[in-house]
Amino acid sequence: MEPVEINAGAYYLRQLRADRHLDDRAALMEAFADPEHKRYVLNYRLRTLDEATEYIALRTAQWSCDERCSWAVAEPTTGRLLGEVGLRDLDLTFDTAEASVWTHPTERGKGVASTALSAALRYGFGGLGLQEISYRHEESNVVSASVAAKCGFAYVGPERTPAPTGEPLIRWIRKA
Repeated sequence: MEPVEINAGAYYLRQLRADRHLDDRAALMEAFADPEHKRYVLNYRLRTLDEATEYIALRTAQWSCDERCSWAVAEPTTGRLLGEVGLRDLDLTFDTAEASVWTHPTERGKGVASTALSAALRYGFGGLGLQEISYRHEESNVVSASVAAKCGFAYVGPERTPAPTGEPLIRWIRKA
């Protein structure tokens, strides 16, 4: 499927970029270096421009293969990266996905995550025809729990398998 941009009101959702007009790599490296971000995002390390470039290429490839829709959450007048939101583990046969979102450390507490996630959910249900979207987070991540509740997810509870950190992984579900 082809990537789409989404008007999310105060923000817009677009592909991650590293070109002569817009380069998200420095902001990605800042976000992924943040201790709070590193606490919950264990599977990616973006320490160099090359690693950030590979991350952007991965997200583009995942979209092309219908595995994941991933958007940069951007400030609408400058295009500055504020975070990332996505629908991963897309299953277009069973119409399911899992939502994910993170916010740049300088933008936390401003409603970026819930605004962006709400827009991604609208696209998932309306644009892709998904019937169920899940959301998971470590039990200690109370901000993620708040975002899930604000975005209309129903609390399911702890999963049997813990997060890679060993902490209980909490599951939420939202249906179309």
